[in-house]
Amino acid sequence: MRLFTAIDLPAEVVRSLDTLLDHLRPAAHIKWSAPANLHITIRFIGEFAEQRLPELRAALASLPAHPAIPIAVRKLGFFPNPHSPRVFWAGVEASPDLAALASEIDAALEPLGLPPEGRPFSPHLTLARIREPATMQKLRESIAALPSLEFGAFIADRFYLYESRRTPAGSVYTKLAEFPLSK
Repeated sequence: MRLFTAIDLPAEVVRSLDTLLDHLRPAAHIKWSAPANLHITIRFIGEFAEQRLPELRAALASLPAHPAIPIAVRKLGFFPNPHSPRVFWAGVEASPDLAALASEIDAALEPLGLPPEGRPFSPHLTLARIREPATMQKLRESIAALPSLEFGAFIADRFYLYESRRTPAGSVYTKLAEFPLSK
């Protein structure tokens, strides 16, 4: 099973990003994310044996209680940089509690043989993947013409364990478990 943990977006933020993507899609021929699939990945776990799923759920359920996390979705950018982009993203700004949660998830998964990712936690929403070099000038112009780079804010009070299955039509995500932040 290919797994990850994530925070879901509320419907109003998804609608805002859907409107954004409708506006930007004609500006670049890249692999755009489906708005229904947008989420804030906390930890990509990768391949994990299905028979060990109860062990993984128990590790995630054992995390200490957390306050709800205020999150704002704003700004747009490219990874690794604008000159050689591989990912087009929307920024996620959150209280330090989000990074603390990511760190605690890393610590809970390490005894299961899942070492921390080894790179700093950088919350974002993947709006598109850029597989081949593409001209981004029209996309950059469309972004510059946007009236706002604010896409919504919300309070996260839970996270989820997801399975990701790759299909010819794109990834399909299935929720396997829900973990409230306050116990």
